[in-house]
Amino acid sequence: MREPAPPRPERCTFCGAGLPPGHRHLADTAERALVCACTACVLLFQQPGAADGRYRVVPDRCLSDPGREPGEDTWRTLGIPVSTAFLMLGTAPARPVLCYPGPAGATESDLEPETWRTAFAGNRLAALLEPDVEALLLRRTHGRVRCFLVPVDRAYELVGRMRLHWRGFDGGSEAHAELDAFFAAVQERAVALPEETTP
Repeated sequence: MREPAPPRPERCTFCGAGLPPGHRHLADTAERALVCACTACVLLFQQPGAADGRYRVVPDRCLSDPGREPGEDTWRTLGIPVSTAFLMLGTAPARPVLCYPGPAGATESDLEPETWRTAFAGNRLAALLEPDVEALLLRRTHGRVRCFLVPVDRAYELVGRMRLHWRGFDGGSEAHAELDAFFAAVQERAVALPEETTP
């Protein structure tokens, strides 16, 4: 029996250089897609005016805001029918998008801007969210909504994990274990926003 071919190494979309695991990504705002990039090309596209702003470097920050997480009212306002979702702000066109990871990938649903403003009024993570390159990651368990600001490629990493491990109607035990492990890693990496100070 023939051995399966080893996976082809990933290469930089722009210069073709081989890429290591954990390489950086850029958001192609015209195509609404993520592209892989080497360190040199990332530095190039960080320069003001590069490619007329079409490509934006995905940052690597991960933030939380303990004690100020969204409540059940936010969940109802958004109308999320599942336990896990992420939200992004796009610029081409300018609109908030709600995504549900599942066995078929990320199911997208447009949000009315007024719904976004109502759901996240006063939310500090939403106020910091960078369009195209970051996402608000939400998970509702046991009546609690956990919320993190993450790089958008991390949100799509979760989508890939769900596609790989989903079984049956509700995902099955393997998908749920992946969800738990993913959110535990995000929680460990997340930097908590400082407490607000009063003069």
